[in-house]
Amino acid sequence: MRSLTADTRPLAVAHFRRLWTANIITVVGAQLTVVAVPAQIYAETGSSAYVGLTGIFGLVPLVVFGLWGGALADHFDRRSLLLVTTSGLIGTSTLFWLQAALGSSNVWLLLGLFSVQQAFFAINQPTRSAVLPKLLPDELLPAANSLNMTVFQAGAIAGPLVAGALIPVLGFSWLYLLDSLCLLATMWAVLRLPPLPVEGASGRPPGLRSVIEGIGYLRGHPVLMMSFLVDIIAMVFGMPRALFPQIAHESFAGPSEGGIVFALLFAGIPAGAVLGGIFSGWVSRVDAQGKAVVWCIVVWGLAMVGFGLAIGLADHADGAGGAARLLLVLAVLMLVIGGAADMASAAFRTSILQASAADAVRGRLQGIFIVVVAGGPRIADVAHGATAAMVGTAVAAAGGGVLVVVLTAAAAVAIPVFWRYRLERPAR
Repeated sequence: MRSLTADTRPLAVAHFRRLWTANIITVVGAQLTVVAVPAQIYAETGSSAYVGLTGIFGLVPLVVFGLWGGALADHFDRRSLLLVTTSGLIGTSTLFWLQAALGSSNVWLLLGLFSVQQAFFAINQPTRSAVLPKLLPDELLPAANSLNMTVFQAGAIAGPLVAGALIPVLGFSWLYLLDSLCLLATMWAVLRLPPLPVEGASGRPPGLRSVIEGIGYLRGHPVLMMSFLVDIIAMVFGMPRALFPQIAHESFAGPSEGGIVFALLFAGIPAGAVLGGIFSGWVSRVDAQGKAVVWCIVVWGLAMVGFGLAIGLADHADGAGGAARLLLVLAVLMLVIGGAADMASAAFRTSILQASAADAVRGRLQGIFIVVVAGGPRIADVAHGATAAMVGTAVAAAGGGVLVVVLTAAAAVAIPVFWRYRLERPAR
């Protein structure tokens, strides 16, 4: 069992252990705000259109400050930058608490605060990822990234459940206050870090030119470029989450406003990622990381094919009958398998990015990574929604999975250096 379960060796490193432990607390707190903001907007306006604006107000700063934040992380001492951005996250959560405590009903104030919070997050995340190779040896990076993603995905499940239970009891203001207090754990962990200056920093101001240089760095490093390309393929063509409301209602006879089927579908991928993280002991033993990424994404694509086929069969069954229930179990199982494969793929891709890039560009490449991770699923929402309107949800989901497998295989053939990429372990 020890060889199967998560590799916890990174936790023996005190700096990483403090950051990871603090993250357990702050991830749940962050999810409280993620749930509370749209819930408060809907409570104030009664309009899903206003709630939908959180997508725009969240994505734009995530893209802009994700790229610029990476440039900042390659210019300033990364510990200092983590202190500033963590303080900013605490400050915005406190302002969320204050406006709710004062009974404000200004939706634009809420959206503005949400944008500022996402901007601090977009700078904080590339910086956190860029410091890992300074705290851990390369051979422990896959295990460390698996541990981090397991916590994040577990928080994505637990946070909404806790928030949903607490909002009617405590109200919005207390959820925001809890988020602010939880972030103090991360501040404590960051304060304990040593100075983390950037090795080989250019010294140029972190402006547009610096961002462009970071993007240009990929042209001469096909392994790194491929790590982004395969993620874009997997997320854009293989993420069917925009179809979940329609599938829950039409294929499984769930209520149009949500319900248990809707919740199960949304929980499937993060649940799979958590299970994949718990049983991620194998990732530390894999040297052929390029091959591992390709196979993980192929499994993700095949899982989405299986999900689409299960939906197609359910469309021809009685939505409330026993056959439909079995097909629902199969559909959720496919999402769980896909989530586990995606977790492993992300752990390997992040590790390749951290180990292969020069320290002077790690922040900018992690910024690009944040943009790809945030933007890919949103493009998928548009693509799957439009496709489903023409050919139905089952074909859209299964067809997307087929494209993932075909395009990933084609990319591996076109850029064989990625397929051959191996982790170089130090001689013993």
